[in-house]
Amino acid sequence: MSAQPLTDLEIWETHAYLRQLSLRAAGVDVGHAAPLPRQFRVDAASILASTKRPNEWLTFAGNYAGHRHSTLSEISKGNVRDLRVAWVAQLRSMDEFLEASPIVASNLMFVTASPDGVVALDASTGKKEWEFRRPVPVSELSLCCGSVNRGVAILNDSVFVATLDAHLVALNASTGRKKWETKVADFRDGYSMTGAPLALGDRVIVGVAGGEFGIRGFIAAYRASDGQLLWKFNTVPDPGEAGHETWAGDSWKTGGAPTWTTGAYDAELNLLYWGVGNPAPPFSSKGRSGDNLFSNSVVALNADTGKLHWYYQFTPTDEHDWDSVQQPVLAEIPWQGKPRAALLWANRNGFFYALDRQNGRFLFAKPFAKQTWNTGFTPDGRPIPDPKAAVSHNGTLLWPAVGGATNWWPPSYDASRRLLYIPSVDAASIYFSKNTRPMKGQGEFQGSTSVFAANQPAAASIRAVETETGKIRWEAILERGPETLRSVGGVLSTSGGLVFFGHRDQIFALDSDTGRTLWRIRVGARINAPPVAYAVGRTQFVALMAGHALFAFSLPLAK
Repeated sequence: MSAQPLTDLEIWETHAYLRQLSLRAAGVDVGHAAPLPRQFRVDAASILASTKRPNEWLTFAGNYAGHRHSTLSEISKGNVRDLRVAWVAQLRSMDEFLEASPIVASNLMFVTASPDGVVALDASTGKKEWEFRRPVPVSELSLCCGSVNRGVAILNDSVFVATLDAHLVALNASTGRKKWETKVADFRDGYSMTGAPLALGDRVIVGVAGGEFGIRGFIAAYRASDGQLLWKFNTVPDPGEAGHETWAGDSWKTGGAPTWTTGAYDAELNLLYWGVGNPAPPFSSKGRSGDNLFSNSVVALNADTGKLHWYYQFTPTDEHDWDSVQQPVLAEIPWQGKPRAALLWANRNGFFYALDRQNGRFLFAKPFAKQTWNTGFTPDGRPIPDPKAAVSHNGTLLWPAVGGATNWWPPSYDASRRLLYIPSVDAASIYFSKNTRPMKGQGEFQGSTSVFAANQPAAASIRAVETETGKIRWEAILERGPETLRSVGGVLSTSGGLVFFGHRDQIFALDSDTGRTLWRIRVGARINAPPVAYAVGRTQFVALMAGHALFAFSLPLAK
């Protein structure tokens, strides 16, 4: 038979089918994988004790502490060079790439296929078990950055997804049938939802996007059983609420401060930690003078009531669009000779922070990337901006660039090494001050503008930061040049001594201790999503979105 012309899709589907046949014939490792459960159930206690279920990936970051670290070690420094494609699942998307982080439980993998779907796959083969689709009016939505969705949450027998048109939907995890749906916000007012929910106890926590369209941000909790609103915390305070006085005039009505990524949770303190995005309008504080609380902050909320326990603002009165919507990381670090329960934060403004997670006390901040906007910090942690760095009519050259020294891309924390692995960008933008008067409902709600400084050096890298000092242990440069912006995805560390991530169309594994590249594979599609790790039987997998496909990798089966 002569060779037949095949498309890339047909090649991958053929490979996936052949791989599936080999897995089924393998016997003990994956042949005895649990079938689709009739009564799928992952209760709150199991998610809280996720370290006791290392074969699964039960929350967006793998655990409530935001570590994005797997204790699996079958794939190690010594054998990672043998890693191969186990299966590929082709998914739907309107955009160039998907950004979702999968959830894995009971041999089922749940993933969003934006803009309008959730898919359940067999975690050992990639076989589709069910698909849920809910059409959204994409052409009518206010979206700054594509029709993306970053994942689901699970609790008991339900899968929860936040939709682009700002609804929260609960699905039956075994069948994909809708259980309930509730409206979180009105998309006609500029709201959308792109982040993965966080499910804990008996509730589901969500945030909203739309900071470029004059929304007022909030964080809300809904009862997992029926979708009833339990509490709502405004990140732009109402009149009479603490922080309202930090907004001049009526600027609070269109203050932005979105909450579009997933937070972390400390069960002992019963505190929820959530990042808050830029004030609106971006790039100009004219008309909104003041600190603009709680924009560009982390807020610590009582998980039962939503009441503010403490906050810390990373960039007051921001004019650079440096959202503080990075992944919070909870860790124990040595501090002044004693262990300290800390909140670690690699911020878009270029600084790595350590805060006391009980009270928000500032411990220290160190730059992890080039920055020229800040000269230091007061004893209570307030930044001291360089007067020469103020935005100007003719433009001010400043590091980091508008995309930030990092972005939403999740870092990973290896507690055994006390290292935080941060996707990083060194680049600059030119920030302008213009007399623009934005009007809500007429396109993006921008107060001024910025341009990427393409004539300045730029580089994308993964950096390993010592969490007790903020010092950079090692750096792995991925690319140099003006195209580095928005080109680094999230990372995953494992107890096999590896750091996995995607960059452009390649997937990498680095040595956790040195940053040396140990393995890479080109998959032919852009990657802008974080990896996860899980196991079926004794076989460990690493899974990652690339383009419109989900790739799962494992070691060759023993003969």
